[in-house]
Amino acid sequence: MDKTFHVVVKRICLLLSVSLVMLLMGIACSGSGGGTDNPDPDPEPTGPTPLQWVKPKHFPDPVYDLTKNPLTAEGVLLGKFLFYDGILSRTNIIGCGTCHQQQSAFTHHGHELSHGVDDKLGTRNAPAVQNLAWNTSFFWDGNVHGLDSVPLNPIQNKVEMDETMDNILVKLRATPNPASKVQVDYPKMFKAAYGTTEITSEKVRKALSQFMMTIVSANSKYDYYVLGDAAAFTADEKAGMVLFKQKCSSCHSGELFTDFSFRNNGLPPKKINDQGRYAITKNNSDLNKFKVPSLRNVALTAPYMHDGRFVTLEQVLNHYTDSMQSSETLDDVFKLAGGKVGVNLTASEKQSIILFLRTLSDDQFIRDPALSDPGVGNAL
Repeated sequence: MDKTFHVVVKRICLLLSVSLVMLLMGIACSGSGGGTDNPDPDPEPTGPTPLQWVKPKHFPDPVYDLTKNPLTAEGVLLGKFLFYDGILSRTNIIGCGTCHQQQSAFTHHGHELSHGVDDKLGTRNAPAVQNLAWNTSFFWDGNVHGLDSVPLNPIQNKVEMDETMDNILVKLRATPNPASKVQVDYPKMFKAAYGTTEITSEKVRKALSQFMMTIVSANSKYDYYVLGDAAAFTADEKAGMVLFKQKCSSCHSGELFTDFSFRNNGLPPKKINDQGRYAITKNNSDLNKFKVPSLRNVALTAPYMHDGRFVTLEQVLNHYTDSMQSSETLDDVFKLAGGKVGVNLTASEKQSIILFLRTLSDDQFIRDPALSDPGVGNAL
């Protein structure tokens, strides 16, 4: 299959990580005389290194406009450090990577609701940060429509990061700070990425977008199969795929396994009266509708639903067959003959679909060092 995207990103990010670390630590290369008291000075960088972003062969065209924020190796690296750095929160502890962990496909595995500053709980399950280049809206209610604006929501949320961008800029400009546990020279990193030590909100957000653009999952067993490796699937997995397309693809369609729509899937209300999309639009037809999530890496991202109420994939499918609640805004796809609601699946069909869903796990993605925490506790 075409692995160009991962090869390009991984090799360039790793090489630039090493070279940029050396630059920021002030390690000078010695001159031709070697070992002199007056080594040659470090050459001034000529500018950020362009990084080619390659669309996976079988994916649709991305929504994100890269012409407005071209990727560079230095920009991606800066965004990576920012993504994992708690400096974006009021307590300097909670980073994006706290609730979006790579080994769980950038979700918070095992947590119905993530813990933010001062151990406060939110009201929704942390969605997967993957394949964001194709998203037309973000978050469970779709209240943000541009990737560059996504970080502002968790940063400003009182139970997530509870910080202001103005405060973040002050902290970034003051680094490295001997009193801080995190020793990163961000002015130097911004200069490497943008040619100037000036740090602005726009540059912070665009650097984060650059890194998030590289968080692409497209190397699962399923991908190998659809790109021509017939031996990648067992007969049972193929049967599960056929069933999935018959029963689930009305919402979880295409290579991204979502149509990016907002739907009411019949979840009974819980103590938190989350009304979903309605809270944004105030349109009664959007009551209790939530964004259809991608099912890529779904076996790694439990718990499930906007409030993390289901722990297993079995529980999810049992909801669709046995526990769905009818309402005026319940999606038409779940309305069956005779006034019944749900999806008709036998116990064996459920297991077959789950077997297929497990083929969407991308082991390369969750272990890719180009996406890993760079260790912001180390001096840079």
